[in-house]
Amino acid sequence: MQTQLAEWARDTDLGREADEILRRCVHCGFCLATCPTYQILGDELDSPRGRIYQIKQVLEGAEPTYVTQQHLDRCLTCRNCETTCPSGVQYGALVDIGRQIVSERVRRPLRERLLRETLRRLMGSPWFGTLYRMGCWVRPVLPAVLRSKIAEARPAGPLPAEPGRHARQVLMLANCVQPAMMPSIDAATLRVLDAVGVGTRIAAGSGCCGAINFHLDAQEAGRDQMRANVDAWLPLLESGEVEAVIVNASGCGGMIKEYAHHLKHDPAYAERAERLMPYVKDIAEFLAPMAAEVRSKMRRAPGRSAFHPPCTLQHWQGLRAVTERLLTELGFDLQSFGESHLCCGSAGTYSITQPVLSKSLRDRKLQAIQATLPETIVSSNIGCICHLQGGTDTPVRHWIETVDEALHD
Repeated sequence: MQTQLAEWARDTDLGREADEILRRCVHCGFCLATCPTYQILGDELDSPRGRIYQIKQVLEGAEPTYVTQQHLDRCLTCRNCETTCPSGVQYGALVDIGRQIVSERVRRPLRERLLRETLRRLMGSPWFGTLYRMGCWVRPVLPAVLRSKIAEARPAGPLPAEPGRHARQVLMLANCVQPAMMPSIDAATLRVLDAVGVGTRIAAGSGCCGAINFHLDAQEAGRDQMRANVDAWLPLLESGEVEAVIVNASGCGGMIKEYAHHLKHDPAYAERAERLMPYVKDIAEFLAPMAAEVRSKMRRAPGRSAFHPPCTLQHWQGLRAVTERLLTELGFDLQSFGESHLCCGSAGTYSITQPVLSKSLRDRKLQAIQATLPETIVSSNIGCICHLQGGTDTPVRHWIETVDEALHD
């Protein structure tokens, strides 16, 4: 694609990066077939190709409008289009640039500004856990639309005693919402790792991965959180005190694995973020070499399950095959279903900012899954799990919880 960037964009880091990405796109249209919003709306402006063209226009000097912003907002950033694209267009990086530039030029309506500011402040707040527990107490009397956003949390159960006794040590995230919404996921992860002789800890000074701020018009605040995590993790990793950062929420993992990209223009952190990348492992990546050992300790095999691979696992990290192979080796009776490559509609805060589209995608996903009559739906991201559970009576769990139960019965 030929480009003629405006003078204000031509000599900037973002402009040069966007120009390189735009020139890869040949407008072939392969991405239309795998874009969730295009499948529902049928509007090319709500497809990757259409959004690429709108971003190109803005970078070439066209003035963006609120309509432009809406089309970019409707993108789930699932990156299914990247998996499909024969030209290797880095659409996710381009839409991040487009959103930032448009948000600097288009003032959102007050209602949207308040919603997005409330979400990013609340979900990163130490008060989130207290407020969420209050929501759980009054859940039965809440309207259905609110009730579906509050998952029925499973108890964490007993945690391993003295995790520091193990020679092998890893870091876990201080996830901003997962410990409050579903404490059983982190607890199950700790117990499974403990069973194979791996101790866990949380590094002082670490916190949210930065995704919530980054995707709610506060990209620099998100980068500050990334820098704090690099500072907290890298010394422990490079000293050999711990061997990896283990992530059990694929949304967080997808963001952390892109720290080097997001900080590449920061002279103080670019090289340090690059050094961090090899240490970041999804829990499936980390356990895959130990599959036989885990299976030998399991007291029973998991039942008939449908595995929903989150977009951040399959399209961002390319770990769908690794995870499915691990689950098969652990004895899961996995059921295949159609359109497993399409987004479920969760996408971080998308289910709140775009509720109609999100619900349509969820219902479409659940219809395909339910056709396989699974006993359990398993996934690997807190957002997908809560979102799917809001539309079905079939239990939706993180697969690590199922493994934990099979180990400890």
